[in-house]
Amino acid sequence: MGKRARILLIYTGGTIGMVKDYETGALKAFNFDQLLQRIPELNQIDCEINSVSFEKPIDSSNMNPAYWVNIATIIEEGYNEHDGFVVLHGSDTMSYTASALSFMLEHLAKPVILTGSQLPIGDLRTDAKENLITAIQIASLWQDGEPLIQEVSLYFEYKLYRGNRTIKMNAEHFEAFTSPNYPPLMESGVHLKAQSSFLYRPKSKRKIKVHKQLDRNVAVLKIFPGITKSLFEAIIHTDGLRVLILETYGAGNAMTDDWFIKVLKNAKKLGLHIINVTQCAGGGVVMGQYETSESLKQLQLISGKDITTESAIAKAMYLLGQNVDKDLFKSIFETPIRGEMSQN
Repeated sequence: MGKRARILLIYTGGTIGMVKDYETGALKAFNFDQLLQRIPELNQIDCEINSVSFEKPIDSSNMNPAYWVNIATIIEEGYNEHDGFVVLHGSDTMSYTASALSFMLEHLAKPVILTGSQLPIGDLRTDAKENLITAIQIASLWQDGEPLIQEVSLYFEYKLYRGNRTIKMNAEHFEAFTSPNYPPLMESGVHLKAQSSFLYRPKSKRKIKVHKQLDRNVAVLKIFPGITKSLFEAIIHTDGLRVLILETYGAGNAMTDDWFIKVLKNAKKLGLHIINVTQCAGGGVVMGQYETSESLKQLQLISGKDITTESAIAKAMYLLGQNVDKDLFKSIFETPIRGEMSQN
């Protein structure tokens, strides 16, 4: 490629954009216009970097679908002028945002890479510089005249993952994320090594379509030994609820108490879509493999297969926002549309 890649850096908030005030010890957001002064190493990457920041950067614990729409809109507005996007984001909800953006950005053909850090950018031992520098470098990579990465991904501690396959697994270590059911897309060592066969490619070369309608009438219920009928009923009778994501044991198993099955049947009669996902970090749902999930299979619960809970929430909000036909919701949810779950 003859031209230099143009990368748009989008700062939403989070530790990575903080510097310490050495007089007070407090953390504050730094001015991203001074980014190259803070990280002069960025000058060595063969790309042009533009930056935009949320007017009021947020802690990622306050992330919500309205902010997802803000990020998607920034990408939409800068899509033709830029070759790649790096979203700086707090780590706590980064997997949720990566999952949501993957569904919202249909026909995406450029890299959208989320990254962040466990320590502020001004800290002596920070992981922020490596994460940011490498994320920008990966976003600048081209192969055969097109961007190497053409999906929403997440870069953290030497690994690039498919965004909608990630979970945050550690609040203490630099290696904060993992992708339990899908291999890393790239690993950063002495060289950047891409796993080409694992990269997602849009099925068509159509113009990007940004979906901004997300329906928040989704709930997650983690079953546990001793869960009560009254709690379960209170959840399913939540006003306006349309999707219940049920976190079950192991390969999609749950208790077989009569009351539990009756509550599920009532929920189905109310028109609730019930998605069965596993509580386990790795593996997936295989209803009918054990007797304890046979009744769930007979009730025709939606199989989340090996999707993460974070991705299941985002996909459910997206499909509801698309006004998917009630009778088609199950089959569409069980079909991978952005590489978020395995085919079988």
